[in-house]
Amino acid sequence: MLTKFSATQTVNIAVPEVGISVKHYLRQPQRLVKALVDPSRTERLSAECFRLKMRPLDFMSLRLQPTVDMRIWANADGVVRLASVGCEIRGVEYINRRFSLDLIGKLAPEKEENGITYLNGRAELSVCVEVPPPLNMTPKPMLETTGNGLLKSVLLTMKQRLTHHFVADYRQWALQNQTQRDAEASVFSANEQAIQT
Repeated sequence: MLTKFSATQTVNIAVPEVGISVKHYLRQPQRLVKALVDPSRTERLSAECFRLKMRPLDFMSLRLQPTVDMRIWANADGVVRLASVGCEIRGVEYINRRFSLDLIGKLAPEKEENGITYLNGRAELSVCVEVPPPLNMTPKPMLETTGNGLLKSVLLTMKQRLTHHFVADYRQWALQNQTQRDAEASVFSANEQAIQT
């Protein structure tokens, strides 16, 4: 029995500016991945692609561990997009061969007021799977309710992690970059003075 599950999640984050615009931070996808997923569960495949090993999930009597390959990229305005480009289910080969996952998302700076940038985001997650026996005897509404709830909890976990880690990681990144810029400016100034004397 082929069954489709889906969930959507939105996020709003107020980010106080720290010297360097948050739009510059958003142009670095690896930083956003770090805010979304525990770094110990992430593998960088290329400049824009990452493999995310999710925590094991319990669905009815099955224990599944999805691994999702995700592309994350940003444009010059700081709008970040993400899209799944591959997926593997570890734990149940029957499901792995009959499973598809689509995750798309967007995080965009919407407005700036009084030194605060407001980011709005939306993620949509859908899964299509052929439910194995004997679970295929379960009434479809029950399967759909359980599956949709599971996907919603996955997106909610990502949202909570993002809202908790994003601002802290941005502040750390901005302060490190400001310190580096100040050091470079100091060296440049010292060289200028040496040239003039």
